[in-house]
Parts: sequence; C-alpha cells; structure tokens
Amino acid sequence: MADTRDRRQKRDYYEEAWVPKTRLGRLVYEGQVTNFEEAVKSGLPIKEPQLVDVLVPGLEDEVLDINMVQRMTDSGRRVKFRTTVIVGNRDGYIGLGEGKDVQVGMAIKKGIENAKLNLLRVKRGCGSWECGCGQPHTVPYEVMGEAGSVRIVLIPAPRGLGIAAGDTAKKVMEMAGIKDIWTRTEGSTRTTLNFAKATYNALLNTVTVRA
Repeated sequence: MADTRDRRQKRDYYEEAWVPKTRLGRLVYEGQVTNFEEAVKSGLPIKEPQLVDVLVPGLEDEVLDINMVQRMTDSGRRVKFRTTVIVGNRDGYIGLGEGKDVQVGMAIKKGIENAKLNLLRVKRGCGSWECGCGQPHTVPYEVMGEAGSVRIVLIPAPRGLGIAAGDTAKKVMEMAGIKDIWTRTEGSTRTTLNFAKATYNALLNTVTVRA
C-alpha cells in the first residue's frame, strides 16, 4: 500500500509539470507500468527522468566531481562546468550521469537527469565463501569494470567487512546498497569520472547472466 501511495503522490506531483512525450512515459503516467522492472521488460527506451521518479521513489543524488572545462572557438574562449553525479536508493538501484553547462547549477541538474536515465538495478547477494549468510549485502560473484585507464574488480566479502575501496568507488557502491566488498584497482583512480564509470560498469556486470 505504501508503494502505491508513493507512486500516486509522485504522479500527482508531476500531473501539471510533466507532460509525457514518449510511449513509455505515457504508460507510466496512466498507471499501466507501475514499477521499474516492468519498464525495463517493456523494451521501450527510458528517455524521461520524471518517469524514473515515479517508478523508483526515494532516489538520492550526490555530486562526485565538478570540473571547469575550456574550449577555444572563433569567438574566443568558452568555459563550461562538467559534473559527475550519481543517483540511487541505497537498496539496489544506481545511476551515473554527466552534465555540462555554463552554470554549475544547470550542469548538476543535467547530471542528475542523465543519471536517472542510466538507472539500473544491481544484482546483490552473498557470494563470499567466508560468509554464506544468504543476505544481499555484497556482489553475488566477482565482476570487473573498466573506463579509460581504470579497471576495478569487485570481490564478494563477508558481512561486517565494510567497503574496502577508494572514496569514489565507495560512494557509488554505498548508493547502490553494497555494504561489504573487496576491490582491486588499476590505472589512474584519481580521475573521478573514469573511476566512477568503472565501478558503475562493474555493478552493471552483476546483471548479466554468468555462464
């Protein structure tokens, strides 16, 4: 009942502000698609961040990095801000996005919207042979993700260990609901964007079917 009430409140909130422009958006708006899994199984692309707000209430967002980027044009130097943002509910959902704009606030907003469009449901479990508790506190098996020069391997860990990872990877996994994990990294992990992308890609690999 609480989930139904939350979805109704979200729908009411967007009743005036959100006018669905895609088929999936209209299905969500009309209540024919009521959860994120149904949206994914529909095969229709998720192109509206508002429908994610309706289907996954309680999403949090966090800015991982803000950089100023410069570009020379015929009219002179143009400056923009690039943000790296994550969204999640700390219970299996995580999204990563970038945003660019001449204003920091708008760059953050675009980053949040893009992160919602990249939302995924992480597969969690208890893949540690040292634990075997059966609770969804770590990854179900070892996975690897890459981005740029960064490579990260996520290794199942027993309950109580915590997240043994660099700050950026730790924030991503906390937002995804991973509580215990071993990690092994290679490359320039000081590059926040690539480190976050590599961690996100590793979590994405938990969703793929393991042979």
